[in-house]
Amino acid sequence: MSTNITMPALSPTMEEGNLAKWLVKEGDTVSAGDVIAEIETDKATMEVEAVDEGVVAKILVAEGTEGVKVNAVIAVLAEEGEDVGDVDVAPVAAAPEAEVPVAAESTPAPATETAPAAAVAAAPAANAGGRVFATPLARRIAQQNGLDIAAVTGSGPHGRIVKADVETAIASGGAATTTATATATASAAGAGAALSTGMSDDMVLKMFDETSFEKKPHDGMRKIIAERLTESTQSIPSYFVTMDCELDTLLALRSQMNAGAPKGEDDKPLYKISVNDFIVKAMALALKAVPMANVSWTSTDRLYHKHADVGVAVAVDDGLFTPIVRQAELKSLSVISAEVKDMASRARAKKLKPEEYQGGCTAVSNLGMFGVKEFTSIINPPHASIVSIGAGEKRPVVRGDELAIATVMAATFAFDHRAIDGALGAELAAAFKGYMENPISMLV
Repeated sequence: MSTNITMPALSPTMEEGNLAKWLVKEGDTVSAGDVIAEIETDKATMEVEAVDEGVVAKILVAEGTEGVKVNAVIAVLAEEGEDVGDVDVAPVAAAPEAEVPVAAESTPAPATETAPAAAVAAAPAANAGGRVFATPLARRIAQQNGLDIAAVTGSGPHGRIVKADVETAIASGGAATTTATATATASAAGAGAALSTGMSDDMVLKMFDETSFEKKPHDGMRKIIAERLTESTQSIPSYFVTMDCELDTLLALRSQMNAGAPKGEDDKPLYKISVNDFIVKAMALALKAVPMANVSWTSTDRLYHKHADVGVAVAVDDGLFTPIVRQAELKSLSVISAEVKDMASRARAKKLKPEEYQGGCTAVSNLGMFGVKEFTSIINPPHASIVSIGAGEKRPVVRGDELAIATVMAATFAFDHRAIDGALGAELAAAFKGYMENPISMLV
């Protein structure tokens, strides 16, 4: 009996992927565990393994195809001895997704939303308790257009309302909100969105000679970065706190630790700790010292994390990854250093697994190596904070009544005011400063 090979869900939020490359061809014999294809998600290229043995009877989706829906049949595997020419493609029902305990609207959509290509019977968007399950983007578009989102039929998993559902309802003259207040609010939101959007694409293009530029369509990563950070700036009330940290003691300790690092068989040191490794550790310990700030926000709850999972911003070609150092408060500086180097290398090759860059409770963004003195970063949900690190530079400081010279680094924190109030944010920043200026406390 033939077996359908379907587009896998490589992360809990994946809705579609690009079939980048087939590593087998029709007629090839494969065994369970053999890598048969490469799938591109919004940020990574993942390998797909065969789950059974047999012969590749038919390849239904050509390599290079974009936007292949999760659970769509991409190939058919025939059993040994089965007549490959007689194999038919059996219809495949979408696999049920795991239930999530928190309402879907509490989690920002990490990918561009699309409705299924074929019309399907959808479950109602509201559950028995009356809660409407919709993505934040769908909810915002409905509000901006005065649409009653509860009247929209969702086509996403478990009847979840996605952007395309709302756009379809608007195009067909869907039910508008019934109160004048709601309509006024939606109109104001729509006006704000129009202002923030700025000029249309056509207006921009008309301002330039078409021979003076080259168009480069947005890839999946660029779209996701734009969507998530736009969502963040429009929905998260952020405030900023800057702390100056003196680094001379830390730099001296770092030099001693690297000089005393054991050597491997190739006579090279087994580790080389960076200032950024100290920063990751200091942020993790600060979150443990101020547990009320180790939090994520949802529409119904604050999630207080038991460990400090710290993201580290890594620039890649025309994009950004934030791999997560899990339980960083429990790890030594040498372990943090090794993990960050490994994940940064795989991030640049787009080989990170989704679970390695999804989640986390805070992040570190360091532009000090570029000579940037001070800057602010945009919070990346579900994080409720991020710290932006500037360059360490010699500055005059006052000690007692005398001037002295010290190496000083600016650390600017962005906080989600819904989850972390001002005094709490300042307390976390002060704890971070304490660890950076007394680095021996990170080794205890």
